[in-house]
Amino acid sequence: MYLATTDAAATATKVTRGRVGGPVLALGAVSLVTDISSEMVTAVLPLYFVLQLGLSPLQFGFLDGLYNGVTALVRLLGGHAADRGGRHKLVAGAGYALSAFSRLGLLLAGGGTVGIGASIAADRLGKGVRTAPRDALISLSAPPDALGRAFGVHRAMDTTGALLGPLAAFALLWATADAYDAVFVVSFCVGLLGVLMLIVLVPGRTADPLGRPAPAAPARQRGRLLAPLRDADFRRIFGAAALLGTATIGDSFLYLLLQRRLDFAVSWFPLLPLGAAAIYLLLAVPAGRLGDRIGRRVPFLCGHAALLGGYILLLITDAGPVLLVGVLLLLGVFYAATDGVLMALAGPVVPAARRASGMALLQTGQALSRLLAAAGFGAAWTLWGDHSALIAAVVALAVALAAAVFLLPRPERQPSRV
Repeated sequence: MYLATTDAAATATKVTRGRVGGPVLALGAVSLVTDISSEMVTAVLPLYFVLQLGLSPLQFGFLDGLYNGVTALVRLLGGHAADRGGRHKLVAGAGYALSAFSRLGLLLAGGGTVGIGASIAADRLGKGVRTAPRDALISLSAPPDALGRAFGVHRAMDTTGALLGPLAAFALLWATADAYDAVFVVSFCVGLLGVLMLIVLVPGRTADPLGRPAPAAPARQRGRLLAPLRDADFRRIFGAAALLGTATIGDSFLYLLLQRRLDFAVSWFPLLPLGAAAIYLLLAVPAGRLGDRIGRRVPFLCGHAALLGGYILLLITDAGPVLLVGVLLLLGVFYAATDGVLMALAGPVVPAARRASGMALLQTGQALSRLLAAAGFGAAWTLWGDHSALIAAVVALAVALAAAVFLLPRPERQPSRV
């Protein structure tokens, strides 16, 4: 039995070395198309809210926090449902479909804050439902020592969509004389295409890299949404990620600050995410592979240090090219070194039978903390002005980063337990 298992592991390592499996690539293709849909809307929302609808930074901060943090309970339920019977694809597909149909809600809202908030909530509910099952599928489709590469490849494909989405939004707004409805309609159609791709391309059940089906959770643990928190290493990762999330003010605020500092035409605003997305695309796979080699806590911490550098740059310089290139570069480094790396860091410490639940807990902690960060920064901007609010954000992130250095476990535990 031991020799057979060892031979299987060696064969799996030989097969997967230097490339990722078909399920990861299929999920990457689905995410690419879906991100085109979502980023078309995300790229224009700050302008739509602040400039066209006239919302204050405080109102926008609330909606932006809602956009990222309203999914707390749904993330947990989605991860729990996916783990029951290994229904990761079914639960993920429901989330993708809900996000696609939320675009129609933006059309029907008619500029009303309540309707817009409900549509944003529906989109984030869909993302909350699908993200943990999708990441669990990726984690279960790659060997533990190659999780960084697998998540890096997926995030690179996902980011390709993030690059194409703002371009599509920019082209539509230019061609239709700022008709936001056209952006919402096209986004809906592209989102439906992503759902169809998931149905056709992604396997219904995923085996581990040794060819064994993912084990079911023990009956006594199926009803325990917080069961992954029993693991000490997972608790430390969860705490560090949530703490750092409370000091992450959100991309939309950074882009609004850049627009104010540089005073460029608002028609160019949807292109700002392209710079960060391009860096993310270039560095996602190298960051994942580096984490596989030296430990994933190192790039994760360095990514947040890069984000801190972006905040500081906004404070100390008004030089146009330096500010624009520097902030977008550092923001891209932040995402490349943290997004997929965090999932690869947490995956090995969560049993396969509860993988989606564990990732849902981790994502929920981040979502709630970023909700607080977005609302807090919006309130600080409204009350004190953008400069003072940014100083507070720099101090908060520096303190959180110092605490995370001590919180994150070391050395990492690489083999996944079942």
